[in-house]
Order: sequence, then C-alpha cells, then structure tokens
Amino acid sequence: MNWKFFAGKTESKPKSKLREWREAIVFAVVVATLIRWGTVEAFVIPTPSMENSLLVGDYLFVSKIHYGPRTPRTPLQIPLTHQTIWGTEIPSYLDWIQLPSWRLPGISHVKREDVVVFNVPDLTMNEGVERPIDLKTYYVKRCVGIPGDTLVIKERAVSVNGKLLSLPPDMKVSYLVTSKDEINKRNLTRLGLDDDDYYFLGRTNNNQVIYKMLLTTAQLESVKNATYITNVGDDYTTHDGPDKDIFPTIMNTSWNNDNYGPLVIPRKGMTIEVNDSTLGMYGETIRLYEHVEDISVTREALIVNGHALKEYTFKQDYYFMMGDNRNNSLDSRYWGFVPGDHIVGKPLFIWFSVNQDGDLLQKIRWRRLFKAAQ
Repeated sequence: MNWKFFAGKTESKPKSKLREWREAIVFAVVVATLIRWGTVEAFVIPTPSMENSLLVGDYLFVSKIHYGPRTPRTPLQIPLTHQTIWGTEIPSYLDWIQLPSWRLPGISHVKREDVVVFNVPDLTMNEGVERPIDLKTYYVKRCVGIPGDTLVIKERAVSVNGKLLSLPPDMKVSYLVTSKDEINKRNLTRLGLDDDDYYFLGRTNNNQVIYKMLLTTAQLESVKNATYITNVGDDYTTHDGPDKDIFPTIMNTSWNNDNYGPLVIPRKGMTIEVNDSTLGMYGETIRLYEHVEDISVTREALIVNGHALKEYTFKQDYYFMMGDNRNNSLDSRYWGFVPGDHIVGKPLFIWFSVNQDGDLLQKIRWRRLFKAAQ
C-alpha cells in the first residue's frame, strides 16, 4: 500500500494575461477613486466668471483634505465619472440609494476670500435636473462671506461686517463701447480680448456698433486709445435700477449686481424669528437645504410636521460666493447661499492651461503652469 504522509506544495496555475490586466485595471480604478474622493481631484475652469484670477481652460488640482472629504452619498455610480458616462449624455449613476453623508475632519476651514470649489445648489445651473448633492455641477468662486457675516455691496465694492474686502487682481469691469463699425477678430486680439470679454449689442441710429466689454484698467486704456473707438461709457445696466433675477426675490425691487445688501449669512445655531420678512429672506434656503422632513414655506408661515413655527434655528453653515469677474458672474447674488454640505475643496495650483482662442504657438499658457490658485 502506498501511503502518502507528506505532500509538497502544489504549483498554482499561472495567471493568464487577461486576468493580470483585469486585476491591474481594478486595482488602478480603486486607488484612483480613493485618491479622487479623499485627497485631490482635477478640475477645469469652463466659464470666465473668475477672470483674471482663473481663466477658462485652467486645469486645477483641488484639495479635499483642506475642508475635509465628504463620505459618499450616491454609491450606485460608475467610478471616476460625474453625472454622465464619458462622452455621452447617459447618466452615470442611479439615485435609488442615498446614504447619509458626513464630512471627515479637515486641516482647515473655509475662510473669507478663499477660492472654493463647491456643488452649485441652483437647479438652473444643473441643467434643470434635480441631482443628489454630490452629483450637482461643480463651480469655483471666491468666498466673500462666511457664516454669520453681514455682507453689503456698494458700487461694486464688497464690505463684510463694515470692512472693505480687497479687490480681485486685474478685476474686469463692464463698459458700453461704441465703434465706427464691427471690430475684426485681429484687432480684438490685439486689445487682449477673448470671446468671453465682449458682446455685440447692436447698431446705433447712425450705424455705429455698440459692444458690452469686460475690461481691466490696462485694457480700458487700450480701448480708449484705439482709433476706431468713438466712445467708452459706463455700463449702467449693472447698477441702474432693480434686477428681477436677484436673490432673494423679496429684495428684487431695490438690489442689483453692483448694489446689494445688507444680508446676514446664516450660521449653524443661528435662530431667526419667523415672519414675512425673514421667510422672504431665508424661507427657500430652509426648505431646500436644511433637510427638514414634512416642511412647507409660505410668505407668512413656516410649517414643520403640521406645526407653524414661531422661530427657526439653522442646522448647518452657509457661505456667500462671488466670481472675481463680478459683472460677468452668476453667483450667490442670483442663486443664494451655498450650504456647508455642498463644499467640495480648495484649489491648490494650475497644472495645465489651454487658451482656446490662441493660435498654434499660443495654445498653451506656459506662464500659468504650476501657478497657485488664489
């Protein structure tokens, strides 16, 4: 009888190339997803609302560590996507399961005048689609008001708690510019203007052309000195009279883009008396972002679980965000406060920058590479 008292190690079957590739891809996706969720994520600037601090085509690395990463809210999502599958309009997630979300400890907190990436709360900015918080459209703006601040804008100057904030570097201001005829692309480029810096408004009775131009101080002088320019005037549309689209709607009879406030920014634990004035100011914010079940808001009452409240205490902090290009920015002046649970992270630096309007030799903005985002 052949007894087998000891058996050596059996040789495992070697992995196939397909299995090796599959395991490597899964490992890479898991690691990339964890890095993207908890440490840094890459973003690109799509609009000119932060010019000249950040330009269209700037690629940023954004730190999640500074303000603390948020635990995932929508688990049924294709990894490394946001809203849609790459190159399609097909949603990349299912909202069947929504988890409670917490923010892990960060190394800092949102400070006044920080540049911040956040999920924009406004429905219209999300293409009219109601999405979970973590899948709303990303925006980048400057925080001009933190929880508890009282904010006032007077003739474009922003004051917080009675103190003027510094103006953004190379801030652009809107002007109405009249020229003898349409300005050709070559001359606009010589003036340092991109497609987002000017808008054709029409012709005058004597067949001259009117533009709305967003100009820095240096660009303003260049435009005034151009031989084909006949007049450069104040753009009264940003501050002459009320703006019907301004937030909150209760104040759209007097506030506008350049003259706004005073407005108190809610902070966690702040208690307000419930009346027609406070509900007009904060009612929609409470209804949409305070995560209160069975709530209804009218101009006269705040009703929770069938009971009309006489006062309300906010459950989270809020922030007021503005673009540095103040006359060409849809921001908190139009869609209101940014809730604390919408904050994503702090931009660190520009790792790449592409000028879509530049020619072949000027396509890449070499001087902006590795520039701090501030």
